[in-house]
Amino acid sequence: MTIQNTLHSFVNRWECDENDHLNVQFYFSRFEEADRQFRQVSGLNETLVGTRRVRHVRYHKELRTGDLVSVQSSIAFDGPHMFTVLHEMRNKVSGVLAATALDGYEPSLNSAKVLRQRFNDFQCPMISEANPRGIPAAPAHGKVSRDGLLAKGAEVCFLGTVLPRNIGPDGKADDQFALASCTDGVPHVWQRTPMTHSYLTENGLGRVAVEMKLTWATPLKTGDMIQVVSGFSGVQEKTFSMRHHIFESRTNRLAAVLDVVALTMDLSSRRAVSLPDDAPKAIAAMLI
Repeated sequence: MTIQNTLHSFVNRWECDENDHLNVQFYFSRFEEADRQFRQVSGLNETLVGTRRVRHVRYHKELRTGDLVSVQSSIAFDGPHMFTVLHEMRNKVSGVLAATALDGYEPSLNSAKVLRQRFNDFQCPMISEANPRGIPAAPAHGKVSRDGLLAKGAEVCFLGTVLPRNIGPDGKADDQFALASCTDGVPHVWQRTPMTHSYLTENGLGRVAVEMKLTWATPLKTGDMIQVVSGFSGVQEKTFSMRHHIFESRTNRLAAVLDVVALTMDLSSRRAVSLPDDAPKAIAAMLI
């Protein structure tokens, strides 16, 4: 045994966003289900490797309404983490790679040899498409405060509550909740740039993420109220980076960090376009 079939799914119309493609929260929910299936067949568990530190996703090709989706999962001992699980999401009809996810763990250094032996039947080499590109592989550091971020120019872009439907089998808020909170707030972050809602509408452009890394710091449970504090972390010719921090509101405890590389896409050609001339300077002046 090597790579495992871990998901067969379908893109529903209600899962697609204003750009008419699968919203990122549903990529994460599918990777989460694929991971559950992989754990079942491989025997992988937190007792062996600890808790997952990051889930690092790259988006390679759009998935749109009606597309058939499959995921295959394996362990990549040549990945960027001491223990890396690789998920490959494809359009099942065309076979085209749609997205990849790297799940990073940091088990004891002394366990490396044992883990290689135990999971030898589930290993495959890393594929180059999954390698981190615009975001470092390491987990985001958790030594930040809400007030400190606001003082640097970050802003609150979303407020919400963890509901029972947001809880996974482990009793904690799942990845989809974190992604939904950030993506519902992100238009307010874009509004701070020259790529405002009006600009995008007038030019037939959409907001698109090409790479994301989710780092959980502490768990959230049912009833917890949260706020997302977001700021800009970098800018290039065609892309810019954001960092969303999810805080539990009562204690201002950091729960998760989502790093994002974003760009504008022409909704007719479905291709990336350069940022407007004034955008790099404007975003650079707001880096946190």
